[in-house]
Amino acid sequence: MPTASVLFVCMGNICRSPLAEGAFRAEAKMMRLDVVVDSAGTGGWHVGERPDPRSIAVAARNGVDITRQRARKVTKDDFRTFTHIYALDHANLTGLQAMAPRDATAELGLLLDLVPGQEGRAVPDPYYGDASDFDAAWRDVVMGAQALAGRLAKEGRRG
Repeated sequence: MPTASVLFVCMGNICRSPLAEGAFRAEAKMMRLDVVVDSAGTGGWHVGERPDPRSIAVAARNGVDITRQRARKVTKDDFRTFTHIYALDHANLTGLQAMAPRDATAELGLLLDLVPGQEGRAVPDPYYGDASDFDAAWRDVVMGAQALAGRLAKEGRRG
């Protein structure tokens, strides 16, 4: 049984959180971490949809396949099921804090708070941007994924 489980959260679960999930899966596999990984959105507009084609493209350019992911909305059970929940921006972190049930056990945080020198910084939403905005989001989530994987490895979460 995995010793850690991580949920990445953005607004619609089609751009940033699927990228974070893909980047972290790749990093966790490389570091042989025993971890469950998923992503979700605070909004339900895209439930059941694949990630944005631009997210799929930037992940693929970096050797990561996120085409099997499907958008879903955060549930109250997620706060008990996952050990760690990371929002990609402040608005989603605030939303998660507001919806967390009293018996929540997950550690909540902002993904880039894990990266020295990036604390308090959000991963900008690339949805209304172009390919360069998706490249920037990818770089940010990779930094977060590497920092998280390093932290979990230090805590002895290897498989």
